[in-house]
Amino acid sequence: MTDPIAVPPSDRGGPQRVSSPKRSWGLRRYLIAGILVWLPVLATIWVVTFIVDVMDRTLVLLPEHLRPEALLGVSIPGLGVVFAFVVVLLTGLAVTNLVGRQLVGYWEELLHRIPLVRSVYGGVKTFAESVLTSTHSFHQVVAVEYPRPGIWSIGFVTAEDAPEVSAKTGEKLVCVFISPAPNPTAGFIILVPRSQLIALDMSVDAAMKMIVTCGVVTPPYPR
Repeated sequence: MTDPIAVPPSDRGGPQRVSSPKRSWGLRRYLIAGILVWLPVLATIWVVTFIVDVMDRTLVLLPEHLRPEALLGVSIPGLGVVFAFVVVLLTGLAVTNLVGRQLVGYWEELLHRIPLVRSVYGGVKTFAESVLTSTHSFHQVVAVEYPRPGIWSIGFVTAEDAPEVSAKTGEKLVCVFISPAPNPTAGFIILVPRSQLIALDMSVDAAMKMIVTCGVVTPPYPR
């Protein structure tokens, strides 16, 4: 008696169960939608918590008997933010007068005599002054043909002129900061004639969001 021939499942009669691609796509869509809701929330909570924690550490500048733990008997998160704000405000008021500027000048002269410290301090101060006091830094978004003609990149105008380079090249050049995706803090500057730049209507925040998302989120443009 011969054994019955095994029939593969695909050859047997009757309805067969086939996995639906729509079901797997729907599950993936739900997961992505959930991630898009929770990821910004968690990232915001983490950043805010980190900043508040750092600010709360400024309370160590107070004498122990004046700290909230000694006065109130309990630690209140966020008081360091208020304390840091008051310290920065009072420092700004102090250094804007003649005596304060002289004291800051003596302090900076002392720091510039220390080999390693002067490099770090000078670099951070120059960057802070450029970003916080300049009226043109990162205030205009432009499109520039980079790295070759026909390929456009998003850039930020950081200076309207580079005097020495413009004088030696015979053409007024604009400093443009090119930020690679997805890290907007890294990048490099290029010197481009103003005539080769196209001013864009998008805001700096919208351009940064476009860079961070690698172009997935693009600002709308009403035609």
